[in-house]
Amino acid sequence: MTFWRGVFALLIAVWLGGCETERKGLDFSGMMQRVGPPAAGRSRIVVLREKGYAGIGDAGWDVKLDGGPMADLKTGTYVYLDRPAGQHQLSATAAMFPGTSEREFSTQAGRTYFFLARPSERSKVLGGMAMAGGVAGLLVGAAVTSNNSNPGPLDFFPLEEDAARTTIAELRLAP
Repeated sequence: MTFWRGVFALLIAVWLGGCETERKGLDFSGMMQRVGPPAAGRSRIVVLREKGYAGIGDAGWDVKLDGGPMADLKTGTYVYLDRPAGQHQLSATAAMFPGTSEREFSTQAGRTYFFLARPSERSKVLGGMAMAGGVAGLLVGAAVTSNNSNPGPLDFFPLEEDAARTTIAELRLAP
C-alpha cells in the first residue's frame, strides 16, 4: 500500500509541476510596438529559448552579453538588449559545469540580431553520463568531452530574421 501512495504522490507532483507551462510577458511584436526600433547607432541582440517542457526544474539559463547579465532565459522566453553597433560576445555558464560557451559576432546600427540558445553537445553528453553513472559518470564524461569545440553548456545559433520572427511569435519576454 505504501508503494501505491508513493506512486500516487509522484503522479500528483508531476501533474502540478506541468500545469503552468505558459509564460507570462510581452510577445515579441508587442514588445517591438512598445519600445520601437533600436536607437541611432545601436543594434538589438535577441536570444531565445524554444518552448518545451516547463515543469519542475526549469531553471533559467545564465546568458551574458559582453560580460553583463541578461534576464534568465527560461523555456518559451526571449531576452534582448540594445548595444552600440560593433563587436559583441554572448556567453553562458552553468553551476557545476566545467566550461563556458562563447560566441563572438559583429552588429550594424539599426539592425536586430537573433540567436537561438540550445544545450550544447557536451552538455547533453555530461547530463546523460551523470544520470547513468552519478558523479563518476560526470567525471568520465568531462574527461571524454574535454576537447569539444564548445566547452560550455549552450550553443548560440544565429537565425535569419524571417525564421526568427516565426519562432519568436510563440515566446514571451523573460521577466
